[in-house]
Amino acid sequence: MFGSKKAAALLAAALTMFSASSCADKSVPLDVGELEVTFFDVGKADSILLRAEDSTVIIDCGEKGDGKEMVSYLEENDVDTVDYLIITHYDKDHVGGAAKVINKLDVKNVLAPDYEEKSEEMDKYNKALAAKNITPQLLTSDLSFTLGNISYEVFAPKQTFYGEDNDNDFSLVTKVTHGNNVLLFTGDAMEQRLDEIMDIGQCTLLKVPYHGRKLANIEDFISAVKPKCAVVCTSQAEFSSQVQNLLLDRKIPTYSTCFNGRITAVSDGSEIKMSTEK
Repeated sequence: MFGSKKAAALLAAALTMFSASSCADKSVPLDVGELEVTFFDVGKADSILLRAEDSTVIIDCGEKGDGKEMVSYLEENDVDTVDYLIITHYDKDHVGGAAKVINKLDVKNVLAPDYEEKSEEMDKYNKALAAKNITPQLLTSDLSFTLGNISYEVFAPKQTFYGEDNDNDFSLVTKVTHGNNVLLFTGDAMEQRLDEIMDIGQCTLLKVPYHGRKLANIEDFISAVKPKCAVVCTSQAEFSSQVQNLLLDRKIPTYSTCFNGRITAVSDGSEIKMSTEK
């Protein structure tokens, strides 16, 4: 991507050098408890866990086989119930591990976009839902819910067709508010979908859309949401140098699974502390 692995590593280091392991302005902690967000290192895939003292939410489960890692992590932390499983869209690198999660854990609610997709991963996902008598809520309009001190807004796609073979723009977008912190999870939103959510508001932490690939309006979107830090779930081959340089130029501390491994963000309602596996 940059002509050498050394150049890629140098740029990756530059992306995080502005951060002292936290994002947002430090202020007096709020009495809202902690929200821990784990971005699992599963290659070019999304597998994200949001966990508070009294709630657990999952956004996507990576590819087939990746669900096992999330299940193991939750079992190690004595968690067997998932309040909401949000499947942003049905590509295999987002829904692939969902069957394992559904089979092994007590999933109370499943949110997903309202379109059809045929694949081996979808067959397993649908069989797992049927076995547990779970009917997913297929969103055609936005949905809000609250778990303890955390507010969730899930934004549904506004169209029923985005073009042939374009599942990405059906991505559910989730906005999480915890105290003064806003966390924005954008799935694989591409140009049309980003235009739909361009006015979603500013955020503290952004999960960069579409694995950090180049998008025509990504600069406009970054300007609109003004993240204080960013996380990219991606592989080195997918993480566009243009997007990396955009984040670097904006001095936005950026963490990526391809360079940092598993990433953990802990919000206390006033700041977000970041830690990485490597």
